[in-house]
Amino acid sequence: MIDQVVDQFYDCSFSHDVVQWVDSKSEFSWIKVKESADQAVFKNTGKYLSDIEIKVLQGSWEGKTYDELAKIYGYSAEYLNKDVGNKLWNKLSEALGEKVSKKNFKEALLRAGEQNPFASINALPKASPSVTKLPFPEGLVALDSPLYIEHSGIEFLCYETILKPGSLIRIKAPKLMGKTSLMMRILAHAANQNYQTVYLDLSSINRAILKNLDKFLRWLCLMVGRQLRLKNQLNDYWDTEILGSNDNCTVYFEEYLLAEIDCPVILGLDQVDRVFPYTEVIEDFLGMLRSWHEKGKISNRWKQLRLIMAHSSEVYIPLDINQSPFNAGVPVELLEFDVQQIKNLAYLHDLNWNDIQVEELTTMVGGHPYLVRLAMYYISSFKVTPKQLLQEAPTEAGIYSNHLRQHLEILQKSPELALAFKQVVTSPEPIELDSMQIYKLHSMGLVHRQNNYVTPRCNLYREYFRRVLV
Repeated sequence: MIDQVVDQFYDCSFSHDVVQWVDSKSEFSWIKVKESADQAVFKNTGKYLSDIEIKVLQGSWEGKTYDELAKIYGYSAEYLNKDVGNKLWNKLSEALGEKVSKKNFKEALLRAGEQNPFASINALPKASPSVTKLPFPEGLVALDSPLYIEHSGIEFLCYETILKPGSLIRIKAPKLMGKTSLMMRILAHAANQNYQTVYLDLSSINRAILKNLDKFLRWLCLMVGRQLRLKNQLNDYWDTEILGSNDNCTVYFEEYLLAEIDCPVILGLDQVDRVFPYTEVIEDFLGMLRSWHEKGKISNRWKQLRLIMAHSSEVYIPLDINQSPFNAGVPVELLEFDVQQIKNLAYLHDLNWNDIQVEELTTMVGGHPYLVRLAMYYISSFKVTPKQLLQEAPTEAGIYSNHLRQHLEILQKSPELALAFKQVVTSPEPIELDSMQIYKLHSMGLVHRQNNYVTPRCNLYREYFRRVLV
């Protein structure tokens, strides 16, 4: 073992990094500070520093006060100090094994580098105790789970946006890409600012309610009021003789729900796709949401309301450009994990994978968060070999069989779309389809777009659907 360490030490590329670190004692740059802090926290917790924590760290490195940082980033100085700052210094204290503060973090990080100059090379995170019993990867990734992998810059963008009066965030991605997990983190961030938060999963609505606009909007008002702990006053505000359903709903929010709450209210609407097929509801409902967002630009009361919408696709009925919420607000599209994110997730599953193993998995399933996590769950928990798992992946005996059949059922209900996708999976070259077919297949997460051409998103879909689409 000692011989191996000695051999590594004298390896050219390895010793080059050591020399770089030694040289950096006199030139301890911001890049090295960020890398050292990020790796130390990741090794201790399995999670990197958040975007806002990095900004506070950089501002502290540059000698800025919390008041100066508040002006730059639009947060309150109290929040940056007591919430972000305190948590950041506590994380570094635990990671470095000494008391770290805004005043001494530079010296603490330099000392840590001197004690372990190979930290940035061997910074493989250790699975935390909570990871030893891995949860099955389905749905929401819990707020306290180390298995949540942050998207590059997206969380920070959302955290900044939700603090702005009358804001609207639109999270779009295929199913199982992490929309709900991101929404919950935005809501939690808002709650930390003492905002009131409401989360509604529209997939749970009874079909009978979705067929009637008045029932649906009364349901919306009732559910929001309950989560805000307000009494049901619908009968006092709902005027069916003169006002339409949209107007009644708007009045209830403006004159009662928002009037009773003396702080911003964040309304998170998840699984908005559930409403799309119901033409009796969808056009008026989406138009109302857009009108609320526009009111938030001019009305102090409506500035209190901030909206988050999560959906897999956009509605296929024509909407007036000024009535659709899909061309307003801040759009957020969740992408697949990159190679580094997959490596980080592998480490958290106690899998010391090399580049070849990561490439083999991504060739089969791409960087789809759910598909990647499911593979790692089985390999780590049941000691299934990667080779066996990948061989069975596109078959009925594989771990993805339920996921694949769900897509198959959707395609079978739309023969034209199924035929189009069959062309895609049987062609060795990118296929040109019409715009609506491309849009629908991409919204389902089945294809990659290349201008007017598409290819299967991954070999899992190519191999499975090439066999079953007859």
